[in-house]
Amino acid sequence: MIDANPEALFKKGLESLDRNEWTSALACFEKAAGLSNLPLYISYLALCIARERGQAKKAVSLCKDAIEAEPDNTVIYLNLGKIYLMQGKPREAISVFREGLSRGTNDQIVEELKQVGNRRPPPISFLRRENPLNKYLGIILARLGLR
Repeated sequence: MIDANPEALFKKGLESLDRNEWTSALACFEKAAGLSNLPLYISYLALCIARERGQAKKAVSLCKDAIEAEPDNTVIYLNLGKIYLMQGKPREAISVFREGLSRGTNDQIVEELKQVGNRRPPPISFLRRENPLNKYLGIILARLGLR
Protein backbone atom coordinates (compact mmCIF):
# COMPACT_ATOMS: atom_id res chain seq x y z
CA MET A 1 0.00 0.00 0.00
CA ILE A 2 1.55 3.33 -1.08
CA ASP A 3 0.03 5.31 1.82
CA ALA A 4 2.13 3.39 4.36
CA ASN A 5 5.44 3.99 2.59
CA PRO A 6 6.91 7.42 3.45
CA GLU A 7 9.58 7.20 0.74
CA ALA A 8 6.97 6.55 -1.96
CA LEU A 9 4.86 9.43 -0.64
CA PHE A 10 7.90 11.71 -0.67
CA LYS A 11 8.70 10.79 -4.28
CA LYS A 12 5.09 11.37 -5.24
CA GLY A 13 5.26 14.80 -3.57
CA LEU A 14 8.41 15.68 -5.54
CA GLU A 15 6.68 14.66 -8.76
CA SER A 16 3.74 16.87 -7.84
CA LEU A 17 6.09 19.79 -7.28
CA ASP A 18 7.64 19.18 -10.70
CA ARG A 19 4.15 19.48 -12.19
CA ASN A 20 3.52 22.60 -10.08
CA GLU A 21 0.72 20.86 -8.16
CA TRP A 22 1.39 22.36 -4.75
CA THR A 23 -1.76 21.12 -2.99
CA SER A 24 -1.09 17.53 -3.97
CA ALA A 25 2.54 17.87 -2.92
CA LEU A 26 1.49 19.30 0.44
CA ALA A 27 -0.75 16.30 1.11
CA CYS A 28 2.03 13.86 0.20
CA PHE A 29 4.66 15.61 2.31
CA GLU A 30 2.27 15.83 5.30
CA LYS A 31 1.70 12.08 5.17
CA ALA A 32 5.39 11.29 4.60
CA ALA A 33 6.50 13.56 7.46
CA GLY A 34 3.86 12.03 9.71
CA LEU A 35 5.15 8.52 9.01
CA SER A 36 8.86 9.32 9.02
CA ASN A 37 10.14 12.44 10.74
CA LEU A 38 13.12 12.96 8.40
CA PRO A 39 14.45 16.54 8.20
CA LEU A 40 14.32 16.49 4.38
CA TYR A 41 10.62 15.57 4.43
CA ILE A 42 9.97 18.31 7.00
CA SER A 43 11.72 20.93 4.84
CA TYR A 44 9.58 20.12 1.80
CA LEU A 45 6.48 20.15 4.00
CA ALA A 46 7.53 23.60 5.25
CA LEU A 47 7.97 24.85 1.67
CA CYS A 48 4.46 23.72 0.78
CA ILE A 49 2.98 25.13 4.00
CA ALA A 50 4.47 28.53 3.19
CA ARG A 51 3.20 28.44 -0.40
CA GLU A 52 -0.26 26.95 0.07
CA ARG A 53 -1.29 28.01 3.56
CA GLY A 54 0.70 31.21 3.88
CA GLN A 55 2.13 30.09 7.22
CA ALA A 56 5.62 31.46 6.60
CA LYS A 57 6.67 31.75 10.26
CA LYS A 58 5.78 28.14 10.93
CA ALA A 59 7.56 27.09 7.72
CA VAL A 60 10.75 28.97 8.67
CA SER A 61 10.67 27.39 12.12
CA LEU A 62 10.24 23.90 10.65
CA CYS A 63 13.14 24.43 8.24
CA LYS A 64 15.42 25.77 10.95
CA ASP A 65 14.65 22.72 13.09
CA ALA A 66 15.41 20.50 10.09
CA ILE A 67 18.76 22.29 9.59
CA GLU A 68 19.63 21.70 13.25
CA ALA A 69 18.86 18.01 12.82
CA GLU A 70 20.73 17.67 9.52
CA PRO A 71 23.08 20.66 9.03
CA ASP A 72 24.93 19.29 5.99
CA ASN A 73 21.86 18.72 3.78
CA THR A 74 21.97 21.52 1.20
CA VAL A 75 18.42 20.84 0.01
CA ILE A 76 17.05 22.00 3.35
CA TYR A 77 18.91 25.31 2.92
CA LEU A 78 17.47 25.56 -0.59
CA ASN A 79 13.93 25.13 0.74
CA LEU A 80 14.45 27.67 3.54
CA GLY A 81 15.84 30.16 1.04
CA LYS A 82 12.81 29.67 -1.20
CA ILE A 83 10.53 30.33 1.78
CA TYR A 84 12.37 33.59 2.46
CA LEU A 85 11.96 34.56 -1.18
CA MET A 86 8.21 33.88 -0.92
CA GLN A 87 8.16 36.26 2.05
CA GLY A 88 9.93 38.95 0.04
CA LYS A 89 13.15 38.67 2.07
CA PRO A 90 15.93 38.31 -0.51
CA ARG A 91 18.75 39.21 1.89
CA GLU A 92 17.83 36.38 4.25
CA ALA A 93 17.43 34.03 1.28
CA ILE A 94 20.87 34.90 -0.10
CA SER A 95 22.40 34.39 3.34
CA VAL A 96 20.77 30.96 3.66
CA PHE A 97 21.77 29.99 0.12
CA ARG A 98 25.39 30.94 0.85
CA GLU A 99 25.33 28.95 4.07
CA GLY A 100 24.00 25.97 2.12
CA LEU A 101 26.76 26.27 -0.46
CA SER A 102 29.34 26.36 2.34
CA ARG A 103 28.02 22.93 3.40
CA GLY A 104 28.27 21.39 -0.07
CA THR A 105 27.56 21.87 -3.74
CA ASN A 106 24.01 22.23 -4.97
CA ASP A 107 23.23 23.34 -8.52
CA GLN A 108 19.71 24.43 -7.59
CA ILE A 109 21.08 26.85 -4.98
CA VAL A 110 23.47 28.28 -7.56
CA GLU A 111 20.54 28.80 -9.96
CA GLU A 112 18.48 30.50 -7.25
CA LEU A 113 21.39 32.82 -6.46
CA LYS A 114 21.71 33.72 -10.13
CA GLN A 115 18.00 34.58 -10.29
CA VAL A 116 18.03 36.62 -7.09
CA GLY A 117 21.30 38.33 -7.86
CA ASN A 118 24.43 37.93 -5.87
CA ARG A 119 25.36 41.36 -4.55
CA ARG A 120 28.68 42.12 -2.96
CA PRO A 121 28.84 43.97 0.34
CA PRO A 122 29.06 47.77 0.02
CA PRO A 123 32.60 49.21 -0.22
CA ILE A 124 32.17 51.20 2.99
CA SER A 125 30.42 48.77 5.30
CA PHE A 126 29.28 51.24 7.98
CA LEU A 127 27.34 53.28 5.39
CA ARG A 128 24.05 52.12 3.90
CA ARG A 129 24.15 50.59 0.44
CA GLU A 130 22.00 53.46 -0.91
CA ASN A 131 24.48 56.11 0.26
CA PRO A 132 25.83 57.99 -2.81
CA LEU A 133 29.40 57.53 -1.62
CA ASN A 134 28.95 53.75 -1.52
CA LYS A 135 27.10 53.73 -4.82
CA TYR A 136 29.65 55.67 -6.84
CA LEU A 137 32.67 54.15 -5.14
CA GLY A 138 31.29 50.72 -6.00
CA ILE A 139 30.79 51.72 -9.64
CA ILE A 140 34.35 53.13 -9.88
CA LEU A 141 35.89 50.06 -8.25
CA ALA A 142 33.93 47.74 -10.55
CA ARG A 143 35.08 49.63 -13.66
CA LEU A 144 38.68 49.50 -12.49
CA GLY A 145 38.31 45.75 -12.00
CA LEU A 146 39.06 45.96 -8.30
CA ARG A 147 35.67 44.63 -7.25
